[in-house]
Amino acid sequence: MEITPTAIDTDLCHRIWKTRMLKTLSDNPLQAGAILVFFLCLAIVLAALGFEHIGGYRPCPLCLLERKAWYAALPLSALAIWLAGRGLRGAEKYLLANSVLAIIALIFIANAGLAGYHAGVEWKWWEGPGTCSDNLMTPLGGSGDGGLLGALEQTTIVRCDIAQFRLFGLSFSGYNFLMSLLAATISLAGIVLYRRKILNMTRQ
Repeated sequence: MEITPTAIDTDLCHRIWKTRMLKTLSDNPLQAGAILVFFLCLAIVLAALGFEHIGGYRPCPLCLLERKAWYAALPLSALAIWLAGRGLRGAEKYLLANSVLAIIALIFIANAGLAGYHAGVEWKWWEGPGTCSDNLMTPLGGSGDGGLLGALEQTTIVRCDIAQFRLFGLSFSGYNFLMSLLAATISLAGIVLYRRKILNMTRQ
């Protein structure tokens, strides 16, 4: 097999990136955690928009609500990267970066709860909100061509209690639940590893 210069350059860049990432994880767990959360958020947002605008999967109201956590965490994680890196000097930057990562963790714990609730609605374990279920038309009664009912009949309502997509038995909300837990775990791990590093330094 012939090894081209491009293949060598790609492999070298990968090794350099891996070495730097491991060094960052060891030297600055807060920044490493923020970097991982940032790229996870970026991947999730791009995937969600791709499924919607390219794949044609229209999000329901609960899906849109769950997205807000990823939208919010994207700039917050970027802020944490800056704070834990060269944003400030001294202990203040680590305190602020620690606080931002803690906020991110809380956001994703709440989002995991929301996504779990949504998944339960899809599995018919409990009822969903009336704004995106089959009970929406009940209070209006009857049928007709005019007024509010006529406008609603011409509007496609995306149901929250019907999964549009499943892979290995999990819907979008199921994967959102897992990814939210992963993001929260990464954020908390960065905080815990940093505090452990500080304790080890004080003991020496």
